[in-house]
Amino acid sequence: MKRTLLLGLVAGLALLGPPAIASIESIALPTVERAVTDIVPAPVEAKAAAEPFLLTPGTVICADKESLEVAQYLQALLKPATGYPLPVHSSAEERGGKAIELFLIKDGKLGAEGYRLEVHPEGVRIRATTTDGLFSGVQSLRQLFPAAIESKTVQTREWPVAGGTVVDFPRFGHRSAMLDVARHFFTPDQVKLYIDQIAQYKINTLHLHLTDDQGWRIEIKSWPKLATIGGQTAVGGDPGGYYTQEQYRDIVAYAASRHIDIVPEVDMPGHTNAAQHSYAELNCDGVAVPPRTDIEVGYSSLCIGLPITYTFVEDVIRELSALTPGRYLHIGGDEAHSTKPEDYQAFQDKVQPLAAKYGKEFIGWHEIAKATPPVTAVPQFWGTNPTAPEVTAAAQRGNKILMSPANRAYLDMKYNKDTPIGLSWAGLVEVQDSYGWDPSTAVTGVAENQIAGVEAPLWSETIRTSDNIEYLAFPRLPGIAEIGWSPRASHDWTAYRDRLAKQGPRLTAQGIDFYRSPQVDWK
Repeated sequence: MKRTLLLGLVAGLALLGPPAIASIESIALPTVERAVTDIVPAPVEAKAAAEPFLLTPGTVICADKESLEVAQYLQALLKPATGYPLPVHSSAEERGGKAIELFLIKDGKLGAEGYRLEVHPEGVRIRATTTDGLFSGVQSLRQLFPAAIESKTVQTREWPVAGGTVVDFPRFGHRSAMLDVARHFFTPDQVKLYIDQIAQYKINTLHLHLTDDQGWRIEIKSWPKLATIGGQTAVGGDPGGYYTQEQYRDIVAYAASRHIDIVPEVDMPGHTNAAQHSYAELNCDGVAVPPRTDIEVGYSSLCIGLPITYTFVEDVIRELSALTPGRYLHIGGDEAHSTKPEDYQAFQDKVQPLAAKYGKEFIGWHEIAKATPPVTAVPQFWGTNPTAPEVTAAAQRGNKILMSPANRAYLDMKYNKDTPIGLSWAGLVEVQDSYGWDPSTAVTGVAENQIAGVEAPLWSETIRTSDNIEYLAFPRLPGIAEIGWSPRASHDWTAYRDRLAKQGPRLTAQGIDFYRSPQVDWK
């Protein structure tokens, strides 16, 4: 369907006189499928305009020198479906045609990740104070195109971009997804695919759960059998695998190109069976434990009294720190049921300072709060009960809390009793359930300013393929992303459900095997 607008009517009356009115031509504008008010996550401010911008073969992308990488990313995003060259120029003087402009500015309102987006018939402008902000603006811009823009083959059609203005910046600075590659191993290409999928919803961190009882997935050169032996197993006897340090660096670099930091996790002192199977000397009795491929938890523990335990831990932290340019390492700390409380405290007292020694701060599951970590540490709440005194106490001491309540944010929970994969120990979590919570009320006594952000963990006991990842992550992950990014006042299920429904064709065009929740009208 075409919409027609009579343009220049007033000018025609003034300049042409009454007889010219009948000769004014209707100018047909292409129908847009989306509006700036449909963006997920919801922007801080969005005002729709009637006139779209039309991408054509003559459109160019214009960016300042610091923004060229983001401009090239946008070019690569748009070229497959349009077939247009979309050359990137480094200055406005070179552009020659209508342009999409990406430039850095000074604007204290936007912060480090905010952006301004303007779409009008003459062009598109994205402005931000950092390239992180420009990248966020690009993710909003892509949602203003028809869903077919996500196709990997040329589509013969028009490419209108919904008109309007957006001013946007995040609620929380830490917006994370987690992928468990320990229970089942996922190749570097599978991890990169997930990185691309989560980046479009302004997720800025990927937490990789690299080690557990069932497998060790990262090469540690000072302890090579961790990978060559500990990396060979997976849940259910499935094939294992591990990342060489070169492969891990490549994943880190790829994530950085999508403005995502990698947070590597080595879980300890529990969840360590793969390590203790690989090296007998990590066991108190000096005997290697057999491998485990079940999904039980809580039975393993490093030997707290052995000096070699701390040699091992420091070597792992030292090598991972050198491989990881980001701010954080994750040291696990959950479900250490086989570690006595006094031993848990002794272990944390020795291990926690090692992060700072190698230039890192650390995140740990919320059990670390019992060990009184330094205020730079981030306890990650994963409980289902809002009463968590140790987490509240940590927040009062100055620790920022990362929110991942399992009955809301765990993407591996089944949607309903008939969901073919996933677990249900934290409950059945439909799309509305995963969206229907607020970080500032998730834990009693932990206020908005004491929260680092949110994370959506995806554990892999039951998942083996990228399709499995997609089915459990989507469409719940966009909702978690919105909780982390959008203003609290914009949180409304009815409005979000309508915007989420419009993401369906976009996810389909990307080939994402998402769950068609009956709670959402996907038409």
